[in-house]
Amino acid sequence: MGTCIYYPFMGTLDKQNALATLRTWNLIQDNSGPYRVYRDEKNNIYHSVTHILKETAPQHTKDALENWLKKSDSYLERDIACERGKLAHSHAEFVLKLAAKFARQNANKRGIWRTGDDGLERCPKKVTQWGLQKAVESAPRVSWSASGYARGLRSFILERVTAIHAVEFSVYKPGYGFAGTADALLDIDGDGPFIVDWKTSKEVRSDDMIEQFCHQLGAYSLGLQHLTGIKPKYGAVVVARRSGKPQIKILNNLELRGSESIFLDRVDRYHKNLKELAVV
Repeated sequence: MGTCIYYPFMGTLDKQNALATLRTWNLIQDNSGPYRVYRDEKNNIYHSVTHILKETAPQHTKDALENWLKKSDSYLERDIACERGKLAHSHAEFVLKLAAKFARQNANKRGIWRTGDDGLERCPKKVTQWGLQKAVESAPRVSWSASGYARGLRSFILERVTAIHAVEFSVYKPGYGFAGTADALLDIDGDGPFIVDWKTSKEVRSDDMIEQFCHQLGAYSLGLQHLTGIKPKYGAVVVARRSGKPQIKILNNLELRGSESIFLDRVDRYHKNLKELAVV
């Protein structure tokens, strides 16, 4: 997978180029065990962020999931929700990637890129918003089952995204052994960067579940910092609903740093549990 690149003659980390390397997932998927893991070229093992969160969730959350799975139609409902989420995510990804392409072409032609103190390049937000509008016009129609959820994500993107730095990128962190894929790194309302995660839900998500999502952002933020030196200022969880506005949780800088710390604590607990199981 991509590594950080230092330029001695500049004395700085080329963060933009390092970020570009994260578009490709180079860890090897290993499905030979009871759950999926990933391996690098040195055979180091990485556990998925979502699996770690599932295994270290509060007991009442695990009990609620187990009780729900006992319902006769729960697995069908889960598969439908999974497909719905994939379609909504794909729509958001398409719009953001195409908008970034349009904005980049326009900004390159006019020479209007500016590099911020965080090492990230930005074109004027009006150019990004123009690119987003143009991308939406070109986006394929989303199937009826997911159209409301896709519309919720799209409305947030159109109304609040002012810079697109990366879309659907993979991160990992050696030593702690976790890996995952973040949905986006964006500027929102003229500030950023925000590490962003898209979610879909039929019902309003509970505070406990939103907290889980915040810890997920902490994991992605840590992986991004390790691989690129880019430290997100904020986090955003956007939960699209079938109708109406999405449920939004914005993490300020202190809250994002707290989510990073809590996730690392959960990683330690996860690996401790694995060792205890191995002994048994």
